[in-house]
Amino acid sequence: MKRSRWIVLAIWLPLMALAALIVARARYSSDLSAFLPRSPSASQRLMVGQLQNGLAARLILIGIEGGDAPLRAQVSSRLAASLAAASAFVAVSNGEASSAQRDQQFVFEHRYQLSDTVTAERFSVSGLRAAIGAMLDLASSPAGLLAKSTLSSDPTGETLQIMEQLEPGGGAHSEQGVWSSPDGQRALLLAETRASGSDTDGQEHSLALIRSAFAAALGSSTPGAGSSVTPLRLVLSGPAVFAVSARSTIEREALRLSLLSTSLIVALLLLVYRSATTVLLGLLPVLSGALAGVAAVAIGAGVVHGVTLGFGITLIGESVDYSIYLFIQSRRGVQGAARLQAPSRLWPTIALGLMTSVCGFASLLPSSFPGLQQLGLYSITGLIIAAAVTRLVLPQLLPARLHIRDLAPLGAAAARLLARLHVPALVLAGLGALCALLLYQHRATLWNRDLAALSPVPAAAQALDAKLRSELGAPDVSNLVVVSAPDEESVLQRAQGVAQQLDGLVAAGVIAGYESPTQYLPSRLTQAARRASLPDAPTLRARLATASSSLPLRAGALDDFVNQVAAARSAPDLTRADFEHTSMGLALDALLWQQADQWYALLPLRAPDAEGAAGDIDIARVRAALATNPPGSVLALNMKQETDALYGGYLRQAARLALAGFAAIVLLLSAVLRSLARVTRVIAPLALSVLVVSAVLVLTGTELTILHLIGLLLIVAVGSNYALFFDRRAADHDSAGLPLTLASLLIANACTVIGFGVLASSPVPLLSALGSTVAPGALLALWFAALLTPRAVLAAPGAGTAG
Repeated sequence: MKRSRWIVLAIWLPLMALAALIVARARYSSDLSAFLPRSPSASQRLMVGQLQNGLAARLILIGIEGGDAPLRAQVSSRLAASLAAASAFVAVSNGEASSAQRDQQFVFEHRYQLSDTVTAERFSVSGLRAAIGAMLDLASSPAGLLAKSTLSSDPTGETLQIMEQLEPGGGAHSEQGVWSSPDGQRALLLAETRASGSDTDGQEHSLALIRSAFAAALGSSTPGAGSSVTPLRLVLSGPAVFAVSARSTIEREALRLSLLSTSLIVALLLLVYRSATTVLLGLLPVLSGALAGVAAVAIGAGVVHGVTLGFGITLIGESVDYSIYLFIQSRRGVQGAARLQAPSRLWPTIALGLMTSVCGFASLLPSSFPGLQQLGLYSITGLIIAAAVTRLVLPQLLPARLHIRDLAPLGAAAARLLARLHVPALVLAGLGALCALLLYQHRATLWNRDLAALSPVPAAAQALDAKLRSELGAPDVSNLVVVSAPDEESVLQRAQGVAQQLDGLVAAGVIAGYESPTQYLPSRLTQAARRASLPDAPTLRARLATASSSLPLRAGALDDFVNQVAAARSAPDLTRADFEHTSMGLALDALLWQQADQWYALLPLRAPDAEGAAGDIDIARVRAALATNPPGSVLALNMKQETDALYGGYLRQAARLALAGFAAIVLLLSAVLRSLARVTRVIAPLALSVLVVSAVLVLTGTELTILHLIGLLLIVAVGSNYALFFDRRAADHDSAGLPLTLASLLIANACTVIGFGVLASSPVPLLSALGSTVAPGALLALWFAALLTPRAVLAAPGAGTAG
C-alpha cells in the first residue's frame, strides 16, 4: 500500500473512532427545548415549563375496565397501594375512604386557616345565627351525614365549605369505595410521576411500573362468585403516555423504514455494481458523514435533540450520491478498476454541488431556534465529511480486482429518449408561473401553524384522554393564569388578589371557575387575618348564647367549638410541609413552585359549559381584566394559542432563512459560473421542482408544515447536483461522457426516490411529510434539469465511457 494510503487511513480511522466515541457519550434530548427560542419571552418560558414540568405533564390517568365493580375496586386498591410505595410516584389517588378521611381530618383541624368564609362578620351574632341555622337544616336532610357528625365542633360549617371549595365540580363518581366512571364500568386512578414531563425515559419507567403493578394486583385478586368472565383491562392516558408512545412509534417507524429503504437501496446498488464490496465501500461516506454530523452537534450544542437524529435518515439522500458518481463516471484503467480515474470535471462539479448544499443549510445556523441550528450544523458537517471520504478515502480502499458493471448503454438509452422529448422552455416557465399563482391564491391557508398537525397521537387516543380527564375531574390547563413574585408569600398574596379579579369573570360568565394554590395554602397575611377575626372564648360564648336563643340548640352543646376556636387563634401558620401526607399536596405542588429566584402560582381556568360540553374561554377578556396588575407579574395563557404561536414563529423564521439560503445559492452560482444562462439552467429546475411539489400538495388538500419546508430545502440540496452535471455538459458542449453521467444520475436519483418514497408511506406525520415532499421533488429536479439541457448535447452522445 502506498504511503499516501497509510496517511489517509491514519487520519480517517482515528477521526471516525473519536466521532463514534463522542456519539456514544453524547447527551440526547426529546423535550420541547428544540422548539424554544434562544431568547424566549416570559409567556414562552412559562408555556414550555408547563409542558415539561407542569401538573398536566406529570399526571397519568388510569382506568380499569372489565370484570365487575367489586373486582375492579379490589384491583384498584391493590394497584394504588403498590404505586404509592414506589419512589417513581409523588402521589397516587383512587378515592378510597382512608385517603378521603385523612384529607377531611386535615381540613377539619385547620379549617379556620383554610376557609375563605372566616371573617369577623361570620362570627358576629347575626353571622353565627345564619351559619348555625344553615348547618342545622343540612344536618336534618338526607345529605347531612357529615354536617351532623361535625355539628357540635364545627357549627358554622367551615369544613363543608372548604371541601366544596376544593371540589367545585363534585369530584369523581365513587363506587365500591373507589373512583369510578359515571356509568360504573371503569375504575379510575390518578398518579403523579416524580419524573418531569420532559424526562421521557423516566415516564416510560413509570408506565412500566404501572403495568407490572396492575399485573401483580390482578394476580392476587379474587373474583367474586358472580363476577363477570370479562377479563380486566388496563387503560392509560395523559401527556406522559402520549410522549412515550410517540417516541416509541417514531423510533419503530424510523428503524423499520430505514431498514426497508437501506435494503432496497443496497439491492439496487448490488444489481448495478454486481459487487458487495463496492456497495459496502459506497456506504462508508454515508456512515462517516452521519457520525461526524452527530458528533459536531454534540460538541457544538452540548445536547443532541431527537429532531436532529430523526433528520439523520435523510442524509443518505445526498451523501450516497457521491460514491455513485465516483464509481460509475470514472474511467477504467488497464490494470483494473482499482485504477479508477475520475473525469477531470467530476470533483469540481461535486464540490460546487456540495457548496450549494452548504449554502442552503448554512442559512439555518443563524436561527434563534436550537432545533434549526442543529439541523444546519448536522447537515453541513455530514455532507462535507461524506464528500471528503468519497474523494480521499474511497480510492485508497478499492481492491485491485474491483469490477463495476459498465452502465454506458443505460445512459446512452436514456440520452436517446431525452433527445426525442422536447418541451419548450416557455411551457416549463408557464407551468412554474401557474404553480406560483396557485400558491399565491392559497397563501392564507398554505401553511399549517397548528403544532398538533405534527402529532403522531391517534384521534382515538386523544378522545380517550378527554373522556378520562372528564370522569376524573383532572385539571385542565388549556387556559391558565400564571402569577409570579420573588418569594412564596408574595406570590400567594398576589394570587389572592388575582382570584378576586377572576371572581368577577365568573360572575360575568366568562369563565366557569378556577383553581388556585391559595385554596390549599392561603398566604400568611390571610391566615393571620382569619385568626384575628376569631373572637376570644368569653366573647364567643356570649354571642353563641344570643345567636342560639332562637335556634333548637343549646349553647352549652358547643363547648368543643368554643375551645377549638380559642386554640385556632394561636395556631401556627400552615406551610407546604403540612400538606406532605395529604392528597392535597399533589395539587399544591403542581400549582405553586419555585424556578431559579422566582416563585410562580398557577391558576387553571375552567371554561363555561356550552350545550353540555366545555366551551372556549375568551382569553382576551381575561387578560383585560388582569391588566391592572404590575407588568409581567400576571400572565393569562391559552396553551394552544401559545404553542401554535411559538410553532408559527418557528415556521416563519425557517421560511425566511430558507429563502436567504436560496439567495446565497444563486449568488454562489453567479460567482462561480459567471453566466446568467448557466445560472438559470441550474436554478430553474430546482425552482420548478419546489413550485410543482408545493402546488401538488396544496391541490391534494395538504397544508404545509415545518417538515415540508425542510423537504423543499432538501430538494434544492439534492437536485443541485443533477442540474450542475447537466450544465457542465452543456457548457462544455460535450456529449462524449454523457452516457455515464446520465447513468450515475439515474442510479443516484433512484436511491433518493426509494429512500424518501418509503418514508412517504409512514403513518407518522413527521416522516410522511418529509418523504412525500422529497421523493417527487428529487425526481422532478432530475427530469426538469434534463429537459432544460440543450437538445444538441443529448442528440448524439458518445458511446464510449470516457469522461
